[in-house]
Amino acid sequence: MTATVLVLQHPDIANCDLSGLPAAHFPSATVARIPVDEGFTLSEQTAAALAVQQIDYAVLPDKPFGGLGLIVSDMDSTLITIECIDEIAAGVGLKEKVAEITERSMRGEMDFAQSLTERVALLEGLDENVLQSVYDNVLKLSPGAEYLIAECKRHGVKFLLVSGGFTFFTERLQQQLGLDYAYANVLETADGKLTGKLKGRMIDAQAKADLLRRHREELGLSANQVLAVGDGANDIPMLQEAGIGVAYHAKPKTEQHADVAIRFNGLEALRGLFV
Repeated sequence: MTATVLVLQHPDIANCDLSGLPAAHFPSATVARIPVDEGFTLSEQTAAALAVQQIDYAVLPDKPFGGLGLIVSDMDSTLITIECIDEIAAGVGLKEKVAEITERSMRGEMDFAQSLTERVALLEGLDENVLQSVYDNVLKLSPGAEYLIAECKRHGVKFLLVSGGFTFFTERLQQQLGLDYAYANVLETADGKLTGKLKGRMIDAQAKADLLRRHREELGLSANQVLAVGDGANDIPMLQEAGIGVAYHAKPKTEQHADVAIRFNGLEALRGLFV
């Protein structure tokens, strides 16, 4: 039977106040691991004390990272720091309007498919060169992203990028980072301009979960060998489909449906969850 562990993560965890907790083992400068009984939960007081120190915590099976077979990640505000559609909209002076719709959608206050259709329509007539400008000048990887992907390659863990955003960005990130799989929505263009429409199947919340399930089955993995990470409401079905669902700097509704919340650290904290 797999043991259970409380994992604490902070850039200088050894110098944090962990009083009230059992003795910890420190496998690195950023991670503390404490064996606990199955079903262990932190008291509200202890959880609050950790949050004040900006310590991320998780209770999960004590397993090696190489025991995973697949990590499934959202793109916008997860693998990268921006929402691509908001930055594209800046090219037509509509960033604020589109960002407001994006935020409502990510909080789960409106249907994702409806919100995406509405936002993409606002981009009609925009020169497609704006997409390259966003990729070159605005898009940044989240802290720890390159380290996480390098660790996946080192331990034979496949990496699936699945996004309600656009293939223009996922395809370039796949090539840049050497990702195993990437899926997103296709922006329709005509005569070098965006038409304000999408082509093909929309990658919405259900599609993300479906793609996770498909690749899990193709790789012959069990549910507990799959970790999914995302920040928005449209990631919830995917997080629930995975053996371990991680809410990354996420909306409250997303955190409520996740097994683990990373609020303070970067994506390196996914690696830190495991030995």
